[in-house]
Amino acid sequence: MTEQLTEKRSVVVEREFAAPVERLWRALTQPHLIEEWLMKNDFKPTVGHRFNLRGEWGGVLDCEVLTIEPQKTLAYTWNFSHEDAAFDLKSIVTFTLTPMGAGTHLRVEQAGFSPTQKQAFGGAHAGWKQFFNKLDELLARAG
Repeated sequence: MTEQLTEKRSVVVEREFAAPVERLWRALTQPHLIEEWLMKNDFKPTVGHRFNLRGEWGGVLDCEVLTIEPQKTLAYTWNFSHEDAAFDLKSIVTFTLTPMGAGTHLRVEQAGFSPTQKQAFGGAHAGWKQFFNKLDELLARAG
């Protein structure tokens, strides 16, 4: 029984973008571009750098860069503390980029949801799809 309580779930969202891997990488690692599709931030592409993502809803995510493989992989913590501890979230977001012809396949995995965090899990699934829509718009504008 205890194993089921400690089992963690992941949200995975994948999409192909009609942009070369270099452009997509810039959108994932440059603060002014991250702000356009994700959230306001003080991101730096340096392992160990601690930064915040500030949502339009007023929430703040505490993050730390864990992995950087230029134009391949980016991972950072995605931690949210709530006044109600049941809503606290400690997760890791990993972006994996794979060149595909003239475009790029992007996979995001957010790992660390407990089975009791159904609302956060569902919200993350919907949220990443919306973020990817905004990212697609940004890449289309950046031409």
